[in-house]
Amino acid sequence: MKLCEFAKQKLETITTEPGVYIMRNESGQVIYVGKAKNLKKRVTQYFSNSKKLFKVQAMVEKIVDFDFFITLSEFDALALESNLIKKYQPFYNILLKDGKASPYIKIDLKEPFPRLEVVRRVTSDGARYFGPYFAGVNVWEIMAVIESAFPLRTCKLALGEKKAKRECLNFLLGKCLAPCTGRISAEDYKKIIFNVIDFLNGNDSLVTKTLEEKMQKASETENFEMAILIRERLRMLNRIKSKVVAQLPKDISLDIFACESNSLSTAICVVSVRGGKILGIQNFNLLDASLEKHEALSSFLLQFYELNVVPSEVVIGEEKLSTEPISKFLFEKAGKQVNFHVAKNGIKKSLLNLAEKNAKDHLEKSITKERSKWAKTIGAMERLKDAMNLEEVPKRIECFDISNTSGVMKVASMVVFENGEPKKKDYRKFKISSIEGPNDFASIAEAVRRRLKNLNSNMASFSTKPNLILIDGGKGQLTSATHELEASGTTGIALASLAKQFEEVFVGKEQKLVMLRRGSVELLLLQKIRDEAHRFAITFHRQLRAKNMLKSPLDDINGIGPAKKDALLKIFGTSEKVFSASIDELVAVKGITQNLAQEIVKHKTSD
Repeated sequence: MKLCEFAKQKLETITTEPGVYIMRNESGQVIYVGKAKNLKKRVTQYFSNSKKLFKVQAMVEKIVDFDFFITLSEFDALALESNLIKKYQPFYNILLKDGKASPYIKIDLKEPFPRLEVVRRVTSDGARYFGPYFAGVNVWEIMAVIESAFPLRTCKLALGEKKAKRECLNFLLGKCLAPCTGRISAEDYKKIIFNVIDFLNGNDSLVTKTLEEKMQKASETENFEMAILIRERLRMLNRIKSKVVAQLPKDISLDIFACESNSLSTAICVVSVRGGKILGIQNFNLLDASLEKHEALSSFLLQFYELNVVPSEVVIGEEKLSTEPISKFLFEKAGKQVNFHVAKNGIKKSLLNLAEKNAKDHLEKSITKERSKWAKTIGAMERLKDAMNLEEVPKRIECFDISNTSGVMKVASMVVFENGEPKKKDYRKFKISSIEGPNDFASIAEAVRRRLKNLNSNMASFSTKPNLILIDGGKGQLTSATHELEASGTTGIALASLAKQFEEVFVGKEQKLVMLRRGSVELLLLQKIRDEAHRFAITFHRQLRAKNMLKSPLDDINGIGPAKKDALLKIFGTSEKVFSASIDELVAVKGITQNLAQEIVKHKTSD
């Protein structure tokens, strides 16, 4: 047990009252937030000798201190737990989430001509959200069906009083009614939107009839490609219709939650029904197997509805779950009453049985998978911390690599891995223009310097400080990066390099050699990050080379843009023939003045 003496004293005197507790590591960072009806019973469980899920054990080994807060009611505990998770973003609480919110279809009726958007973040902006769509129903299939049946705009133009000069290709193809040019009024357009909403609420008769009529018309005009496309859309629609829950009204909106647990893990299954259809089934693994099922479900519900639309009804199977504080919490969030129903019979019980079956199946299959993923990501990061003697677990690793052709068109890549997995939206690439010749050391220095210079910028990819910067190379590249890190005055960032020939790891200013065991998860993680940086750099370099190959000598002449270049090539055919032409022949081309013709001839002479 790593608990400090003060924490051990707290453990002996902790209250049995309800409240919220937070766990801290040796640097004082909050790594987990939980709530309990009996704080003493819950907190002491973590430090008992009972068998624990490997993720829980990994967390417990890092706990040095803890704090607890007594609350007056269960609602207060729920609210405080939720607020503390949002405030601290604890490392182990974040793992409760799937990492990415489910997709929704958004329609903003405040706009005169609304368009449909697929979003993953639900906000209180007054728009209508339909979903969530996950395993079982593809949101893009829904969008494709709507696009085939309804001529809605897809562009992002701000449609105000000023109208567009002409319609786009979608209008000519019959896919849009061109509200941008005033061909349809806002009132008539809204009628179509309400038909779309009716479809998303479960009424698919109009869509089916529309698509069948379009398919028939396409066949009659021998537009067989279009007929086949619409036939595929109808098949999509039939797959969606097959998920109808016959005994539920079409306007019903509910989520069904089932929780299953064993001595090692806890799984929760969510079945979402919207418009009388099962939109999908989603499974989650929870961190803490020591929680009773109703407690695990209580904590999970708050995190789930931080990212998802709150339905009118929630079906559960846990009679012990105190629903009043959760209902009150969700009312404050969504502004509407949520009815909790413990299913005991009927169609809702059947749906609950479906959720329970999925949760059990997921629980059985996921333990090995979760253990393997944990070992390759979080576990590998923790082993890197120990092997490389780092001050903290390298939660965010940024890796740099250089690519060039004999010193020409030098580029650098920066790839980002968070929690052992790539975070591609934070990837960045640099053109190295200030370095002459094939100098990888100086190129690495420039890339790292430019990255550190933007550490306090508003760009998300640069504003987050990495725990570890990894350089593809050996001691020379590491020395260059070290100089830049010291010159920037930045602290709290570890440096290392990975040399490819023998897969040697050099760490820090002292360039301490660390030989990681071949095939170990920690070395495999570094290799994966290094190889990704190399791939990203090579790809960028090839793009520049391809672009450069398409470059014309005419591009180097001031005053010649794309239009004049095209005019010259249209008359003469090639750039060589342009340079062979006389001034009189050049001036005869539209847009080429006497001075510009002289510049072209002069450029040929200088070459």
